[in-house]
Amino acid sequence: MRGARHGEPMTTALPVVSAAAVEAAAARLAGVVRTTGLQRNERLSERTGAQVWLKREDLQPVRSYKLRGAYNLIAQLDAGQRAAGVICASAGNHGQGVAFACRRLGIRARIFVPSTTPRQKRDRMLALGGDAVELVVTGDTYDEAAGAAAVEATVTGATLVPAFDDPRTLVGQGTVVPEIAAQLGRVPDLLVVPVGGGGMLAGCLTWMAEHAPSTRVVGAEPAGAACLAAALSAGEPVALPAIDSFVDGAAVRRAGDVTYPIARDAVAAGLAELVQVPEGKICTEMLDLYQIDGIIAEPAGALAAAALGGGDREEIVQVEAGSSVVVILSGGNNDVSRYSEIVERSLVYEGRKHYFLVNFPQEPGALRRFLDEVLGPDDDIALFEYVKRSNREIGPALVGIELGRPSDLGGLLQRLEESPIRVERVDPDSPFYRFLV
Repeated sequence: MRGARHGEPMTTALPVVSAAAVEAAAARLAGVVRTTGLQRNERLSERTGAQVWLKREDLQPVRSYKLRGAYNLIAQLDAGQRAAGVICASAGNHGQGVAFACRRLGIRARIFVPSTTPRQKRDRMLALGGDAVELVVTGDTYDEAAGAAAVEATVTGATLVPAFDDPRTLVGQGTVVPEIAAQLGRVPDLLVVPVGGGGMLAGCLTWMAEHAPSTRVVGAEPAGAACLAAALSAGEPVALPAIDSFVDGAAVRRAGDVTYPIARDAVAAGLAELVQVPEGKICTEMLDLYQIDGIIAEPAGALAAAALGGGDREEIVQVEAGSSVVVILSGGNNDVSRYSEIVERSLVYEGRKHYFLVNFPQEPGALRRFLDEVLGPDDDIALFEYVKRSNREIGPALVGIELGRPSDLGGLLQRLEESPIRVERVDPDSPFYRFLV
Protein backbone atom coordinates (compact mmCIF):
# COMPACT_ATOMS: atom_id res chain seq x y z
CA MET A 1 0.00 0.00 0.00
CA ARG A 2 1.20 3.50 -0.76
CA GLY A 3 -0.37 6.66 0.63
CA ALA A 4 1.69 9.49 2.06
CA ARG A 5 0.21 12.98 2.07
CA HIS A 6 0.88 15.23 -0.88
CA GLY A 7 4.34 16.71 -0.40
CA GLU A 8 5.47 14.09 2.14
CA PRO A 9 7.96 11.25 1.57
CA MET A 10 6.36 8.10 0.19
CA THR A 11 6.78 4.82 2.03
CA THR A 12 6.91 1.49 0.27
CA ALA A 13 5.23 -0.82 2.75
CA LEU A 14 2.78 0.87 5.04
CA PRO A 15 1.27 -1.24 7.82
CA VAL A 16 -2.06 -2.94 7.22
CA VAL A 17 -5.18 -1.03 8.22
CA SER A 18 -7.58 -3.49 9.86
CA ALA A 19 -9.75 -4.03 12.90
CA ALA A 20 -7.00 -6.29 14.27
CA ALA A 21 -4.52 -3.41 13.91
CA VAL A 22 -6.89 -1.16 15.89
CA GLU A 23 -7.07 -3.76 18.66
CA ALA A 24 -3.27 -4.18 18.67
CA ALA A 25 -2.97 -0.41 19.00
CA ALA A 26 -5.38 -0.47 21.94
CA ALA A 27 -3.12 -3.00 23.69
CA ARG A 28 -0.08 -0.83 22.94
CA LEU A 29 -1.79 2.25 24.39
CA ALA A 30 -2.83 0.53 27.62
CA GLY A 31 -1.47 2.48 30.56
CA VAL A 32 -0.64 5.48 28.35
CA VAL A 33 -4.01 6.90 27.30
CA ARG A 34 -6.89 7.22 29.71
CA THR A 35 -10.15 5.38 29.32
CA THR A 36 -12.05 8.64 29.06
CA GLY A 37 -15.58 9.00 30.36
CA LEU A 38 -18.71 8.22 28.38
CA GLN A 39 -21.24 10.66 29.80
CA ARG A 40 -24.94 10.94 29.05
CA ASN A 41 -25.77 14.49 28.01
CA GLU A 42 -29.18 15.64 29.21
CA ARG A 43 -29.34 18.71 26.97
CA LEU A 44 -28.69 16.90 23.69
CA SER A 45 -30.82 13.94 24.75
CA GLU A 46 -33.82 16.20 25.38
CA ARG A 47 -33.24 18.07 22.15
CA THR A 48 -33.09 14.96 19.96
CA GLY A 49 -35.32 12.52 21.86
CA ALA A 50 -32.43 10.03 21.77
CA GLN A 51 -30.00 8.83 24.40
CA VAL A 52 -26.96 10.96 23.62
CA TRP A 53 -23.59 10.21 25.16
CA LEU A 54 -20.42 12.32 24.98
CA LYS A 55 -17.11 10.48 24.67
CA ARG A 56 -14.89 12.85 26.65
CA GLU A 57 -11.59 12.73 24.79
CA ASP A 58 -10.93 16.23 26.12
CA LEU A 59 -10.00 14.45 29.36
CA GLN A 60 -6.92 12.76 27.92
CA PRO A 61 -3.55 13.81 29.43
CA VAL A 62 -3.07 16.11 26.41
CA ARG A 63 -6.77 17.12 26.41
CA SER A 64 -7.47 15.52 23.02
CA TYR A 65 -7.63 12.14 21.29
CA LYS A 66 -4.51 12.91 19.23
CA LEU A 67 -2.32 11.13 21.79
CA ARG A 68 -3.76 7.81 20.60
CA GLY A 69 -2.42 8.05 17.07
CA ALA A 70 0.85 9.80 17.88
CA TYR A 71 1.91 7.35 20.56
CA ASN A 72 0.87 4.32 18.54
CA LEU A 73 3.15 5.39 15.68
CA ILE A 74 6.14 6.56 17.71
CA ALA A 75 6.14 3.52 19.99
CA GLN A 76 6.70 1.28 16.95
CA LEU A 77 9.90 3.00 15.76
CA ASP A 78 13.10 0.94 15.86
CA ALA A 79 16.28 2.00 17.67
CA GLY A 80 17.76 3.78 14.63
CA GLN A 81 14.58 5.73 13.97
CA ARG A 82 14.34 6.74 17.61
CA ALA A 83 17.90 8.00 17.56
CA ALA A 84 17.16 10.14 14.46
CA GLY A 85 14.18 11.74 16.20
CA VAL A 86 10.76 12.65 14.87
CA ILE A 87 9.16 15.60 13.13
CA CYS A 88 5.51 16.52 12.89
CA ALA A 89 3.19 19.31 11.81
CA SER A 90 0.31 20.26 14.02
CA ALA A 91 -2.39 22.84 14.57
CA GLY A 92 -1.92 22.12 18.27
CA ASN A 93 -3.43 18.88 19.49
CA HIS A 94 -1.36 16.42 17.46
CA GLY A 95 1.77 18.27 18.54
CA GLN A 96 0.78 17.82 22.16
CA GLY A 97 0.32 14.10 21.59
CA VAL A 98 3.75 13.88 19.93
CA ALA A 99 5.32 15.92 22.74
CA PHE A 100 3.82 13.67 25.42
CA ALA A 101 4.88 10.50 23.58
CA CYS A 102 8.42 11.69 22.92
CA ARG A 103 9.04 12.75 26.50
CA ARG A 104 7.73 9.40 27.75
CA LEU A 105 9.77 7.40 25.22
CA GLY A 106 12.92 9.55 25.37
CA ILE A 107 12.86 10.69 21.73
CA ARG A 108 13.67 14.14 20.34
CA ALA A 109 10.94 15.95 18.36
CA ARG A 110 10.65 19.07 16.23
CA ILE A 111 7.06 20.26 15.95
CA PHE A 112 6.03 22.61 13.13
CA VAL A 113 2.94 24.72 13.86
CA PRO A 114 1.20 27.43 11.81
CA SER A 115 1.15 30.98 13.13
CA THR A 116 -2.62 30.65 13.71
CA THR A 117 -2.08 28.04 16.44
CA PRO A 118 -3.33 29.56 19.71
CA ARG A 119 -0.56 30.39 22.18
CA GLN A 120 -2.23 28.20 24.77
CA LYS A 121 -1.61 25.17 22.56
CA ARG A 122 1.98 26.18 21.83
CA ASP A 123 2.73 26.55 25.53
CA ARG A 124 1.16 23.17 26.27
CA MET A 125 3.35 21.44 23.66
CA LEU A 126 6.47 22.84 25.28
CA ALA A 127 5.25 21.98 28.78
CA LEU A 128 4.34 18.40 27.82
CA GLY A 129 7.52 17.76 25.85
CA GLY A 130 10.05 19.48 28.09
CA ASP A 131 13.61 19.22 26.81
CA ALA A 132 12.54 16.62 24.21
CA VAL A 133 10.67 19.17 22.06
CA GLU A 134 11.58 22.09 19.82
CA LEU A 135 8.78 24.24 18.40
CA VAL A 136 8.98 25.76 14.90
CA VAL A 137 6.32 28.34 13.96
CA THR A 138 5.88 28.62 10.18
CA GLY A 139 3.12 29.38 7.66
CA ASP A 140 -0.46 30.51 8.19
CA THR A 141 -2.21 27.12 7.86
CA TYR A 142 -1.70 23.54 8.93
CA ASP A 143 -0.90 22.52 5.36
CA GLU A 144 1.88 25.10 5.07
CA ALA A 145 3.40 23.86 8.32
CA ALA A 146 3.05 20.27 7.07
CA GLY A 147 4.94 21.14 3.88
CA ALA A 148 7.82 22.62 5.88
CA ALA A 149 7.88 19.60 8.19
CA ALA A 150 8.03 17.21 5.22
CA VAL A 151 11.03 19.04 3.76
CA GLU A 152 12.78 18.99 7.12
CA ALA A 153 12.18 15.25 7.52
CA THR A 154 13.67 14.59 4.09
CA VAL A 155 16.77 16.64 4.86
CA THR A 156 17.43 15.33 8.37
CA GLY A 157 16.27 11.72 8.12
CA ALA A 158 13.94 12.13 11.09
CA THR A 159 10.68 10.17 11.04
CA LEU A 160 7.65 12.17 9.99
CA VAL A 161 4.67 11.58 12.29
CA PRO A 162 1.54 12.58 10.31
CA ALA A 163 -1.40 14.02 12.20
CA PHE A 164 -3.81 11.71 10.39
CA ASP A 165 -2.49 10.29 7.13
CA ASP A 166 -0.61 7.20 8.24
CA PRO A 167 -2.03 3.74 9.03
CA ARG A 168 -0.39 3.72 12.47
CA THR A 169 -1.87 7.12 13.28
CA LEU A 170 -5.39 6.35 12.14
CA VAL A 171 -5.65 2.93 13.78
CA GLY A 172 -4.42 4.51 17.00
CA GLN A 173 -7.14 7.13 16.77
CA GLY A 174 -9.66 4.40 15.97
CA THR A 175 -9.05 2.79 19.38
CA VAL A 176 -11.69 5.13 20.76
CA VAL A 177 -14.42 2.93 19.21
CA PRO A 178 -13.83 -0.43 20.93
CA GLU A 179 -13.48 1.59 24.12
CA ILE A 180 -16.92 3.14 23.53
CA ALA A 181 -18.45 -0.28 22.82
CA ALA A 182 -17.01 -1.70 26.04
CA GLN A 183 -18.27 1.26 28.11
CA LEU A 184 -21.74 1.29 26.54
CA GLY A 185 -22.03 -2.50 26.64
CA ARG A 186 -22.92 -2.52 22.95
CA VAL A 187 -22.24 -0.54 19.80
CA PRO A 188 -24.31 2.66 19.48
CA ASP A 189 -26.98 3.14 16.84
CA LEU A 190 -25.25 6.35 15.72
CA LEU A 191 -21.68 7.57 16.08
CA VAL A 192 -20.84 11.21 15.26
CA VAL A 193 -17.16 11.85 14.59
CA PRO A 194 -15.34 15.17 14.01
CA VAL A 195 -13.45 15.33 10.72
CA GLY A 196 -10.35 17.31 9.77
CA GLY A 197 -8.08 15.24 7.56
CA GLY A 198 -10.11 12.11 8.25
CA GLY A 199 -7.82 10.15 10.59
CA MET A 200 -10.25 9.43 13.40
CA LEU A 201 -13.10 8.81 10.96
CA ALA A 202 -11.00 6.31 8.99
CA GLY A 203 -9.85 4.58 12.16
CA CYS A 204 -13.38 4.29 13.52
CA LEU A 205 -14.73 3.02 10.20
CA THR A 206 -11.96 0.42 9.99
CA TRP A 207 -12.99 -1.19 13.27
CA MET A 208 -16.73 -0.75 12.80
CA ALA A 209 -16.82 -2.22 9.30
CA GLU A 210 -15.97 -5.58 10.89
CA HIS A 211 -17.58 -5.31 14.33
CA ALA A 212 -20.51 -2.91 13.90
CA PRO A 213 -21.54 -2.54 10.25
CA SER A 214 -25.10 -1.67 11.26
CA THR A 215 -24.04 1.43 13.19
CA ARG A 216 -24.68 4.67 11.35
CA VAL A 217 -21.50 6.78 11.27
CA VAL A 218 -21.62 10.51 10.56
CA GLY A 219 -18.50 12.55 9.95
CA ALA A 220 -18.90 16.24 10.83
CA GLU A 221 -16.65 18.71 8.99
CA PRO A 222 -16.36 22.46 9.57
CA ALA A 223 -18.18 24.19 6.71
CA GLY A 224 -15.22 26.46 6.09
CA ALA A 225 -12.75 23.59 5.67
CA ALA A 226 -14.72 20.66 4.25
CA CYS A 227 -11.77 18.97 2.54
CA LEU A 228 -13.13 15.42 2.71
CA ALA A 229 -16.41 16.43 1.05
CA ALA A 230 -14.36 18.12 -1.66
CA ALA A 231 -12.32 14.96 -2.14
CA LEU A 232 -15.45 12.82 -2.47
CA SER A 233 -16.84 15.26 -5.02
CA ALA A 234 -13.62 15.31 -7.05
CA GLY A 235 -12.93 11.59 -6.78
CA GLU A 236 -9.57 12.20 -5.11
CA PRO A 237 -8.04 14.42 -2.44
CA VAL A 238 -7.83 18.01 -3.66
CA ALA A 239 -6.52 21.19 -2.05
CA LEU A 240 -9.24 23.65 -1.09
CA PRO A 241 -8.48 27.11 -2.55
CA ALA A 242 -9.20 28.74 0.81
CA ILE A 243 -10.24 27.64 4.29
CA ASP A 244 -11.65 29.23 7.41
CA SER A 245 -9.02 28.49 10.07
CA PHE A 246 -11.32 29.20 13.03
CA VAL A 247 -11.81 25.49 13.80
CA ASP A 248 -8.05 25.20 14.00
CA GLY A 249 -7.97 21.55 15.10
CA ALA A 250 -9.91 20.49 11.98
CA ALA A 251 -9.01 23.22 9.48
CA VAL A 252 -7.24 21.04 6.90
CA ARG A 253 -6.92 22.09 3.28
CA ARG A 254 -6.49 18.60 1.79
CA ALA A 255 -7.82 15.22 2.95
CA GLY A 256 -5.34 12.40 3.41
CA ASP A 257 -4.31 9.94 0.73
CA VAL A 258 -4.56 7.06 3.22
CA THR A 259 -7.72 8.24 4.96
CA TYR A 260 -9.64 9.25 1.82
CA PRO A 261 -10.23 5.79 0.25
CA ILE A 262 -11.44 4.39 3.58
CA ALA A 263 -14.01 7.18 3.90
CA ARG A 264 -14.88 6.99 0.19
CA ASP A 265 -15.62 3.26 0.31
CA ALA A 266 -17.65 3.57 3.51
CA VAL A 267 -19.78 6.39 2.07
CA ALA A 268 -20.28 4.46 -1.18
CA ALA A 269 -21.39 1.40 0.79
CA GLY A 270 -23.85 3.42 2.85
CA LEU A 271 -21.87 2.84 6.06
CA ALA A 272 -21.03 6.50 6.59
CA GLU A 273 -22.14 9.99 5.64
CA LEU A 274 -20.68 13.47 5.82
CA VAL A 275 -22.21 16.73 7.03
CA GLN A 276 -20.84 20.26 7.16
CA VAL A 277 -21.32 22.37 10.28
CA PRO A 278 -21.21 26.20 10.08
CA GLU A 279 -18.56 27.79 12.27
CA GLY A 280 -21.18 29.96 13.98
CA LYS A 281 -23.15 26.87 15.00
CA ILE A 282 -19.99 25.38 16.46
CA CYS A 283 -19.54 28.55 18.51
CA THR A 284 -23.09 28.32 19.85
CA GLU A 285 -22.47 24.70 20.85
CA MET A 286 -19.23 25.65 22.57
CA LEU A 287 -21.14 28.18 24.66
CA ASP A 288 -23.89 25.65 25.47
CA LEU A 289 -21.29 23.07 26.48
CA TYR A 290 -19.67 25.62 28.77
CA GLN A 291 -22.69 27.41 30.20
CA ILE A 292 -25.09 24.45 30.50
CA ASP A 293 -22.90 21.36 30.71
CA GLY A 294 -19.82 22.82 32.38
CA ILE A 295 -17.49 21.52 29.63
CA ILE A 296 -14.70 23.56 28.08
CA ALA A 297 -14.39 22.47 24.46
CA GLU A 298 -12.25 23.88 21.70
CA PRO A 299 -13.90 24.51 18.29
CA ALA A 300 -12.84 21.13 16.86
CA GLY A 301 -13.86 19.49 20.14
CA ALA A 302 -17.41 20.83 19.83
CA LEU A 303 -17.65 20.09 16.10
CA ALA A 304 -19.45 16.74 16.32
CA ALA A 305 -21.76 17.88 19.12
CA ALA A 306 -22.71 20.96 17.09
CA ALA A 307 -24.17 18.67 14.42
CA LEU A 308 -26.85 17.77 17.00
CA GLY A 309 -27.01 20.97 19.05
CA GLY A 310 -25.68 24.45 18.45
CA GLY A 311 -28.54 26.70 19.52
CA ASP A 312 -32.14 27.18 18.44
CA ARG A 313 -31.84 26.16 14.80
CA GLU A 314 -32.65 22.65 13.62
CA GLU A 315 -29.94 20.05 14.15
CA ILE A 316 -27.95 19.04 11.08
CA VAL A 317 -27.98 15.32 11.83
CA GLN A 318 -31.46 13.86 12.12
CA VAL A 319 -31.65 11.36 14.98
CA GLU A 320 -34.20 8.62 15.55
CA ALA A 321 -36.03 9.05 18.86
CA GLY A 322 -35.02 6.51 21.46
CA SER A 323 -31.82 5.51 19.65
CA SER A 324 -28.40 5.43 21.27
CA VAL A 325 -26.03 8.13 20.03
CA VAL A 326 -22.37 8.66 20.87
CA VAL A 327 -20.72 11.98 20.03
CA ILE A 328 -16.94 12.24 20.21
CA LEU A 329 -15.94 15.42 22.04
CA SER A 330 -12.44 15.44 20.66
CA GLY A 331 -10.58 18.19 22.49
CA GLY A 332 -10.60 20.84 25.19
CA ASN A 333 -7.55 22.95 24.39
CA ASN A 334 -9.36 26.25 24.07
CA ASP A 335 -7.73 29.61 24.59
CA VAL A 336 -9.84 31.82 26.88
CA SER A 337 -8.86 34.88 24.82
CA ARG A 338 -10.93 33.49 21.92
CA TYR A 339 -14.25 33.65 23.75
CA SER A 340 -15.08 37.17 22.56
CA GLU A 341 -14.88 35.95 18.96
CA ILE A 342 -16.81 32.80 19.86
CA VAL A 343 -19.66 34.86 21.34
CA GLU A 344 -19.64 37.19 18.32
CA ARG A 345 -19.81 34.35 15.79
CA SER A 346 -22.55 32.66 17.77
CA LEU A 347 -24.71 35.80 17.93
CA VAL A 348 -24.34 36.40 14.20
CA TYR A 349 -25.16 32.77 13.36
CA GLU A 350 -28.19 32.79 15.65
CA GLY A 351 -29.47 35.93 13.92
CA ARG A 352 -29.25 38.04 17.06
CA LYS A 353 -26.51 40.44 15.95
CA HIS A 354 -26.57 42.59 12.83
CA TYR A 355 -24.49 45.44 11.46
CA PHE A 356 -25.61 48.53 9.57
CA LEU A 357 -24.02 51.59 7.99
CA VAL A 358 -26.17 54.49 9.18
CA ASN A 359 -25.92 57.95 7.63
CA PHE A 360 -26.77 60.28 10.51
CA PRO A 361 -27.71 63.90 9.86
CA GLN A 362 -25.10 66.10 11.50
CA GLU A 363 -27.59 67.85 13.77
CA PRO A 364 -28.46 67.74 17.48
CA GLY A 365 -30.81 64.92 18.51
CA ALA A 366 -30.22 62.68 15.47
CA LEU A 367 -28.83 59.79 17.49
CA ARG A 368 -31.57 60.12 20.12
CA ARG A 369 -34.28 59.92 17.47
CA PHE A 370 -32.62 56.83 15.99
CA LEU A 371 -32.62 55.13 19.37
CA ASP A 372 -36.23 56.10 20.14
CA GLU A 373 -37.74 55.40 16.73
CA VAL A 374 -35.77 52.42 15.45
CA LEU A 375 -34.64 50.23 18.34
CA GLY A 376 -37.10 47.77 19.85
CA PRO A 377 -37.56 47.42 23.63
CA ASP A 378 -35.15 44.45 23.86
CA ASP A 379 -32.62 45.66 21.26
CA ASP A 380 -29.21 46.97 22.25
CA ILE A 381 -26.45 48.95 20.55
CA ALA A 382 -23.42 46.63 20.69
CA LEU A 383 -21.17 48.79 18.51
CA PHE A 384 -21.21 52.42 17.45
CA GLU A 385 -18.32 53.85 15.52
CA TYR A 386 -18.16 56.81 13.15
CA VAL A 387 -16.66 55.67 9.87
CA LYS A 388 -15.63 59.19 8.86
CA ARG A 389 -15.87 62.43 10.80
CA SER A 390 -16.42 65.59 8.78
CA ASN A 391 -18.29 68.87 8.66
CA ARG A 392 -20.66 67.63 5.99
CA GLU A 393 -24.39 67.31 6.48
CA ILE A 394 -24.23 63.50 6.74
CA GLY A 395 -21.98 61.45 9.06
CA PRO A 396 -21.80 57.70 8.36
CA ALA A 397 -21.49 55.36 11.37
CA LEU A 398 -21.09 51.61 11.71
CA VAL A 399 -23.77 50.38 14.12
CA GLY A 400 -23.99 46.88 15.59
CA ILE A 401 -27.40 45.96 16.99
CA GLU A 402 -27.99 42.96 19.24
CA LEU A 403 -31.58 41.74 19.27
CA GLY A 404 -33.41 40.20 22.18
CA ARG A 405 -34.64 37.41 19.87
CA PRO A 406 -33.84 36.48 16.25
CA SER A 407 -37.52 36.94 15.40
CA ASP A 408 -37.24 40.65 16.24
CA LEU A 409 -35.28 41.28 13.03
CA GLY A 410 -38.37 41.80 10.85
CA GLY A 411 -39.64 44.61 13.04
CA LEU A 412 -36.23 46.26 13.15
CA LEU A 413 -35.85 46.19 9.37
CA GLN A 414 -39.34 47.65 8.94
CA ARG A 415 -38.59 50.52 11.31
CA LEU A 416 -35.31 51.17 9.51
CA GLU A 417 -37.17 51.26 6.19
CA GLU A 418 -39.66 53.79 7.57
CA SER A 419 -36.96 55.97 9.13
CA PRO A 420 -35.88 59.12 7.23
CA ILE A 421 -32.27 58.17 8.01
CA ARG A 422 -30.56 56.30 5.17
CA VAL A 423 -29.35 52.89 6.33
CA GLU A 424 -27.40 50.13 4.55
CA ARG A 425 -27.33 46.64 6.02
CA VAL A 426 -23.92 44.89 6.09
CA ASP A 427 -24.56 41.42 4.66
CA PRO A 428 -22.77 38.53 6.44
CA ASP A 429 -21.58 37.30 3.02
CA SER A 430 -19.90 40.65 2.31
CA PRO A 431 -16.06 40.71 2.34
CA PHE A 432 -16.40 43.70 4.67
CA TYR A 433 -17.87 41.37 7.29
CA ARG A 434 -14.46 39.75 7.83
CA PHE A 435 -13.35 42.93 9.57
CA LEU A 436 -16.20 42.59 12.07
CA VAL A 437 -16.13 38.90 12.97
